[in-house]
Amino acid sequence: MSQNDTAVIRIHPADNVVIARRQLLSGTRLESEGVTVQGLVPPGHKIAVQAIAAGQPVRRYNQIIGVARQDIAPGQHVHTQNLEFSEFERDYAVGQGAHATDYVAEPATFDGIVRADGRVATRNYIGILTSVNCSATVARAIADHFRRDIHPDALASCPNVDGVVALTHGAGCATGSEGEPLRVLRRTLGGYARHANFGGLMMVGLGCETNQIGGLMEQEGLRESGLLHTFNIQDTGGTRKTVARGIELVERMLEQANQVRRQPVPASHLTVGLQCGGSDGYSGISANPALGAAVDLLVRHGGTAILSETPEIYGGEHLLTRRAETPAVADKLLARVRWWEDYCARNDAEMDNNPSAGNKAGGLTTILEKSLGAIAKSGTTNLTDVFEYAETVRARGLVFMDTPGYDPVSATGQVAGGANLICFTTGRGSAYGCAPAPSLKLSTNTALWQRQSDDIDINCGEVVDGMQSVAQMGERIFQLMLQTASGQRTRSEEHGYGQNEFVPWALGAVM
Repeated sequence: MSQNDTAVIRIHPADNVVIARRQLLSGTRLESEGVTVQGLVPPGHKIAVQAIAAGQPVRRYNQIIGVARQDIAPGQHVHTQNLEFSEFERDYAVGQGAHATDYVAEPATFDGIVRADGRVATRNYIGILTSVNCSATVARAIADHFRRDIHPDALASCPNVDGVVALTHGAGCATGSEGEPLRVLRRTLGGYARHANFGGLMMVGLGCETNQIGGLMEQEGLRESGLLHTFNIQDTGGTRKTVARGIELVERMLEQANQVRRQPVPASHLTVGLQCGGSDGYSGISANPALGAAVDLLVRHGGTAILSETPEIYGGEHLLTRRAETPAVADKLLARVRWWEDYCARNDAEMDNNPSAGNKAGGLTTILEKSLGAIAKSGTTNLTDVFEYAETVRARGLVFMDTPGYDPVSATGQVAGGANLICFTTGRGSAYGCAPAPSLKLSTNTALWQRQSDDIDINCGEVVDGMQSVAQMGERIFQLMLQTASGQRTRSEEHGYGQNEFVPWALGAVM
């Protein structure tokens, strides 16, 4: 049995593994590599094309993804049974890959919503934030009163309002009244309170919680206004009265929020959070590099992209330090990596606790391999700054935000930092949204697109299929970014995703 070059994908001439485009049976001859497959190899998985001795590096993307835990013969399936994580020396080569950005002469535009203070929104929501888990039920009851699927008449007179959303969480008490956990929670809530995609907002508390609304407002420099209201259940007189007060305040805010109109604005007002979840062996070949090509276009047009998920760049951080604009930027990135190493040690965890079971089923074996594919989302432009979780992003171009790898927590930090659009690649299939920022889903393979197209906005599997180049797909993604920022609804918005996916990073002990 023999197949032509379309049976596998070779990423780099120096690699000692190739990737199966589809399931390969034992005895399949790979003429381009001069080897015969030994055993069943699932799609997206690795096949050795050279003999690799135990303890020797396995290379993909011309980078080390681990070492052979036993001798591996040409044609064998390379995965968890014979490949393991191993630390190695990185050459950080700070700034050696940095280069001047080739900005376009006439930046693209999208139809955005310009707020009175000059901020630009891609959506127009009324938001209800909670200071503590105890006020979550009240917040949801207020928002449910305005749900179009339950009460279609509630927003009938407000076609320019995208909805009323309650963003609740499980924290706010049983923690210290000082220290990092509370500061980070308040920073996250403050970032959402300032987000341009909210045309009006209220914060609802219980009254006796550690995360007092007054303390949150003071830390974040927030002030009450006609479009920012705060109150709590205990002072208002209980659940029913608080829900009634919340509904009354939303109705007041809706009239003003509905007055907005979209107008052309430069793409420089677009800040995109980059996410990947349910990754597979194709993620680093199709969707992630295609998203990276779109990021390069976005940056050339003056926009901003936020790469995150520090545990999922681990082992590949040297590729980012090479692109750092200054040594200080590289130092900030490496400091966050060192923090994570200490954080894992303190919590009896390991940096190689990734990939997940689904990632492994899709062909990813070690965190090194997963990280290299994840970094491809960042494109090729300079790394201009590094931010802590939920910190306001004040730089343009490609930046990094320190977040966990868990997608809802990571994207919550990005939106708090100012992301007004999320691009989310997936190879296994993900159901996700991120109110108030729209979230685009990019599939890494056509099989997923065909199986779960109800949740996917664009099929990057065409790159694997040989129908589109990475550059062509990147252009399509960039255009879809602009269309979505202009108001075109995403699949996740059509399904109502976004409220349950608000998950601030819970740091520290729960007391």
